[in-house]
Amino acid sequence: MNFHVMTLFPDMILHALSDSIIGRAIENGLISVEAVNIRDFAFNKHNKVDDYTYGGGAGMLMQAEPVYRCYEDIMGRLGKDRVRVVYLTPAGDVFDQRMAQELSKEEDLILLCGHYEGVDERVLEKIVTDNVSIGDFVTTGGELPAMVMIDSIARLCPGVLHNDESAVSESFGNGLLEYPQYSRPEVWNDMAVPEVLLSGNHEMVDKWRHEQALLRTMERRFDLFKKYVTDHPEEFIPKKRRKRKKNAD
Repeated sequence: MNFHVMTLFPDMILHALSDSIIGRAIENGLISVEAVNIRDFAFNKHNKVDDYTYGGGAGMLMQAEPVYRCYEDIMGRLGKDRVRVVYLTPAGDVFDQRMAQELSKEEDLILLCGHYEGVDERVLEKIVTDNVSIGDFVTTGGELPAMVMIDSIARLCPGVLHNDESAVSESFGNGLLEYPQYSRPEVWNDMAVPEVLLSGNHEMVDKWRHEQALLRTMERRFDLFKKYVTDHPEEFIPKKRRKRKKNAD
């Protein structure tokens, strides 16, 4: 998968994504990340890309033309008619695991990082396919949200994680938060690893983990728990009622 980031701070993107799992994925050719400097497409000698807003108000606004030229440059090199373009904005749909999974199926993804008071609405209407927010708060620019999205999406691409099952069993993979995890030693600060995890009974371990995931989700994210109950009603019907219902059918 190929990520194309339209930004005023390309070094910020490239440096932050050059380490750890994402950095190794780039080195191994599993994904690619390019950061394209919007200033390179300015139409004045000072590479100025912002101006005052019509109607007044505080702050400056990124102009439409440099952003559009940057977009055209990327599209020209890709040789494609259509690529999804994500604009990072607090006014967008909230990014979640479902969206990460959907976007991970794209071959190319363009991310537009705004700054100042944002970007001229006209170019957003012309090129943006998805307005996305990473939460109900405001950052100084779109670079950090873009990196969060790249990290979350890239780890779902085949081969990026050494154990692809990790992406399924972790939090949000099945609609629940992840169950508690333990490692050696068996006892630490007088706290012992739950006995079921030492039993060697994989069926019991899987059951315990699922129960713990349900409990943790109910306690910490009741909104997710309610949705899981709605999507999996069969888990919450008592066995006797389930049998009677089956006989009635």
